Amino acid sequence: MPGRDMEPLPRDARLAKRAHWLIRVRWIAIAGVVAATFISYRLMHIPVQEHALYAVAAVLAAYNTVFLILLKRSARHNEETVVAKVHRIVSVQISLDLVMLTVLLHFSGGIENPFMVYFVFHMVIASILLPARESYLQATLAVALLVLLVLLESNGWIRHYCLDHELFEGVHHGGLFVTAKVGVFATTLYIVVYMAGSIATQLRNQEEAYWQANIRLQQNDKVKDEYVARVTHDIKGHLAAVQSCLEVVHNKTLGQLNERQNDFVGRALNRTRTLTNFVRALLRLTQIRLANSYEMQEFSLREMMANAITAAEPRAETKNIRLTTEVNLSNDIILGNSMAIEEMLSNLLFNAVKYTPETGMVALRAGDTDDSVEIEVRDTGIGIPAEEMPRVFEEFFRASNARKVERDGTGLGLTIARQIVLRHHGDIRVESVQGRGTTFTVTLPRRPTMPGLTRTKNEPIT
Repeated sequence: MPGRDMEPLPRDARLAKRAHWLIRVRWIAIAGVVAATFISYRLMHIPVQEHALYAVAAVLAAYNTVFLILLKRSARHNEETVVAKVHRIVSVQISLDLVMLTVLLHFSGGIENPFMVYFVFHMVIASILLPARESYLQATLAVALLVLLVLLESNGWIRHYCLDHELFEGVHHGGLFVTAKVGVFATTLYIVVYMAGSIATQLRNQEEAYWQANIRLQQNDKVKDEYVARVTHDIKGHLAAVQSCLEVVHNKTLGQLNERQNDFVGRALNRTRTLTNFVRALLRLTQIRLANSYEMQEFSLREMMANAITAAEPRAETKNIRLTTEVNLSNDIILGNSMAIEEMLSNLLFNAVKYTPETGMVALRAGDTDDSVEIEVRDTGIGIPAEEMPRVFEEFFRASNARKVERDGTGLGLTIARQIVLRHHGDIRVESVQGRGTTFTVTLPRRPTMPGLTRTKNEPIT
């Protein structure tokens, strides 16, 4: 069933992942500051304050390290505490980044510096990581810092470091120039926050909704499977008792009852057997789904195929069906749950025999494909209607022509086979032409390495 093995990412993990991303981005920014300062001052001879800018980069590196340590420590708390702590860490980081960017601008030309637009990037980050209200507060802080820088420099309260004395000296005193540049900057920030915030809010809401829905589905699915397992287990026990009683009655009274009485007892016994088989199949499917892991060991696929053929031979002989095997394996030893794989092969063979007319043929073949083995079960049976092919592995589904050949059936055999193959990280596919036969092809890795499989030296438990 899709989504059964999906592990939803908790809110604290998602937020922490984004916070660590911000830490990584800041390391890149620190390297950029150092490189830009070196290139500007040493290679391009632009009169920036080299030592001051290196000092700013050092401060950035220091508090980035502190925040990285705080993030790692916050992971030790419960989810709600982690979310609150990481949220505060992210908010403080962005605020400090805005302050440090303002300091960088001050020592590299103030509003004359074209890198002033980097404020916009901080607003995009804030909109993604923080709620809309806090994003607007960060934008307001950025505008306030820029206005403060302009006022301090234009009034001579702090020194203005001009990028080019001949081209830009005195520009920071021009009221119209300053007003226009600050106005464009402020509106750009708020527009970016609005656009990015709207998108981020929608994505957060959708992600939270999907996360909650997935959790509920998994919980409901597990409860359903546990309920079905308990009920079917109890029903199986009662049916076994009823079947035993009916078999005793049918065998001991045979010839003593009249024809109508014998008919009633026989029909009751057949129905009980059919229902018992259905309950067993349903219980087996539920057990597979509830199992968190498969125990596995090395075994001979050649021997497993022989066992499956031996189990199917009595049914094939009653219909005069020829069973053939072909094994072309360089190494027939694979890793897996031997009992489960034998069950899968038996289900495919029994299905092939069941829906193949008398004097037909069923072939079992195995061969190598890279690091996997490919098993093929081919028959000359009734085939599957083309329009029904996509549904062959669905629970309780039986093809329309299969119901005509045999009225009783669980519709679970192929579902169980598919579950077993998927648990081994394999693949199963089907090809069929109605009236000419069906071929099931199973691909199994020789050494499956995936969640849900546990290697053991003990006997497999299914």
